[in-house]
Amino acid sequence: MAITMQNFALTWTDPDGTPHSSAVAYDKPSAGRRKQGLEGAGYSDVQIVETKPGHLPEAVA
Repeated sequence: MAITMQNFALTWTDPDGTPHSSAVAYDKPSAGRRKQGLEGAGYSDVQIVETKPGHLPEAVA
């Protein structure tokens, strides 16, 4: 049985309204913890996005 690696990244908006995206990929549990940290720090619209290895999402304005 093959194990399939899943990668996740995050996108969010800072309090100034500037969109951001993560520069690293996470596994699912780590992405969830990072999302909680961002939300706790006051960032909004925090989304976990599934990515392919070697690809990261663009920040959406």
